[in-house]
Amino acid sequence: MSSRTPPLGALRSFRAAAHCLSFTIAAEELHVTQAAVSHQIKSLEEFLNVSLFVRGNRSLALSESGERFLPYVDQMFNVLDQGLAQMVDASNPDTLTVSLLPSFASRWLVPRLGLFLKAHPDIDFRLAPSRGMTNFQDEDIDLAIRYGSGTYPGLVSIHLMDEDIFPVCSPSIMESAHPLRMPEDLEHHVLLHDDGHGDWRQWLVVAGADKVDPDKGPVYTDSAMAVQSAIEGDGVALARSQLVKKDIARGQLIKPFEISQPSNFSYYIVYPSDHPPTAATQAFITWLQQQALSDHLKYQNI
Repeated sequence: MSSRTPPLGALRSFRAAAHCLSFTIAAEELHVTQAAVSHQIKSLEEFLNVSLFVRGNRSLALSESGERFLPYVDQMFNVLDQGLAQMVDASNPDTLTVSLLPSFASRWLVPRLGLFLKAHPDIDFRLAPSRGMTNFQDEDIDLAIRYGSGTYPGLVSIHLMDEDIFPVCSPSIMESAHPLRMPEDLEHHVLLHDDGHGDWRQWLVVAGADKVDPDKGPVYTDSAMAVQSAIEGDGVALARSQLVKKDIARGQLIKPFEISQPSNFSYYIVYPSDHPPTAATQAFITWLQQQALSDHLKYQNI
C-alpha cells in the first residue's frame, strides 16, 4: 500500500456509505450519483488493497477492515471541520458567541439585547444558553457569563453584579384570604423552589418563620420558570434580585418583606486568559458593565 493519503473524495464517500450502509442514500447525501459513490469506494479499496464492505444481493455491511477504518475517518473529518470553523471565526473578528445561564438570558439579557445589536449591527452575535460550565477549549465560545464564586482557573474573571435573594409574589396574593404581612403567613401559600439557586430553608431561618414547611411546593429546574410561576399567581418564589427588579418596578411582582439575604454567588464575565478579547468581545463587555451600572442606579431601592 502506498504511504500517500487516500483521496479526500473517496474517504468522504466511504464515510457516508458506512454510516447509512447504502450507496444510494450516500449518493443522495453527497449530491452525486450512485455510480460515482460506487466508483469512489472501489478506488479506495484498490488504493488500500482491502475490502471495506461485504456486498450482498440487497444488503451492504462493513467488513472487518471497514469497521476498524471508520473511526479514524470520522476523527479525521471531525478535526477538519473544527479547523475550518476556527479559520472562519478567525477571519471574522466581529463574530461573538456568548454562553450564559438560560434564566439570566431570558430575564436579564434578552430583554435589553436589542440595544447592543442596534449599536453594533456588524457583530454576528450568538447566544448559547447552558447550565453547565463552559469548556472554552472544546466549545466555540468567546465569552461566558456565570453565576458563581468568581474563581475560575485559567480564566479572566470580571465581576459584573451581586445578588440578593428574597421572596416575590403576584399582587393577587396580597388580595387573597391570607395576604403576606409577616413571614409566618407563608404557611398558607405554595412555595416555589428554584433548583440549585434558592434555599427557602435558609431564608426562613433568617426570617424567624420556623413554622413554615421549607420543603413544600414544586421545584423548577430554571429560575426563570419559578419567577414566571410567581407572576401567574401560582405561589411565592424565592427570587434572585437581578432577575426580578424590572418585574417589581412594573408591578407584576411584589416584594412582600424587607428581609433580603445576600447571595454567596455573583455574576461574572469570564474568558480564557490566553485568548485576549477581540474588539467585538470587548465592546460587549463594556456594554454589559454599563447595563449593570444603569440597573444599579435605576433599581437601587428594590
